[in-house]
Amino acid sequence: MRIAFSPCPNDTFVFHAWVHGRIPGAPPLDVTYADIDVTNSLALQPDGPEVLKVSYAALPWMLKEYALLPCGGALGRGCGPLVLTRDGSSDPAFLAGKRVAVPSDRSTAYLLFRLWAARHVPNGVGEIVVMPFDRIMAAVRDGEIDAGLVIHEARFTYPAYGLTLLADMGAWWELDTGLPIPLGAIVARRSLDRKALAEWIRASVRHAWKNPEDSRPYVLQHAQEMDPQVADAHIKLYVNEYTEDLGQEGRNAVRALLNRAAEEGLVPRVPEEWLTELS
Repeated sequence: MRIAFSPCPNDTFVFHAWVHGRIPGAPPLDVTYADIDVTNSLALQPDGPEVLKVSYAALPWMLKEYALLPCGGALGRGCGPLVLTRDGSSDPAFLAGKRVAVPSDRSTAYLLFRLWAARHVPNGVGEIVVMPFDRIMAAVRDGEIDAGLVIHEARFTYPAYGLTLLADMGAWWELDTGLPIPLGAIVARRSLDRKALAEWIRASVRHAWKNPEDSRPYVLQHAQEMDPQVADAHIKLYVNEYTEDLGQEGRNAVRALLNRAAEEGLVPRVPEEWLTELS
């Protein structure tokens, strides 16, 4: 079975047991490791993988062919994208007319940023530059861009680049909605047995929690030069109860994000029957 997910610690931690054949009854996996911007586009290809990690913000473009699985993704609290600058500004008005780098134009991070900026940045930001998430902090530090929207381990490492926090998109979302932040989702082709897939993913998550050291070499191999302590913090933040099962609160968060974005004209409206699948 072909699957695509990022090389980030939370994804490799979640799927380690399945990738390494430790889930009874689960088929072998042919893994593509790719940034979220790439996996979002893979879901739009006729021959895309059977299972993918994608952004929740990209779901409206793919739910005809793929269905959301209730586990394996990244959703939580205190884990939202950050807007960083190098000048120490904490005033959202600083972004007016500025160049801002984002990790994908169909990422949840960017969608949250657009919803936030519509309320907080007079006259709007200037140019949006899409670049791989692991290049953004250096681009801000070096003055290539004015501000960067960062995700993943950047939450822990941005001070080392001499950058400062202008706004936390997750904190804003949680205060505004009272809901957790839907970041990354696991989707599967509608032709597959999604119940079985969910059970295999849950078994892989539970194996990782029960045997955390078992996955460490695999996690650090794909995290490249990431400090092991940063990798551990990354996993602790992004792999949580919603990873094992979205639950009703998680489903409400997905509905809130997609419906609010559709009302603002930022994404196509998702047909009600596809939202009903989440219940």
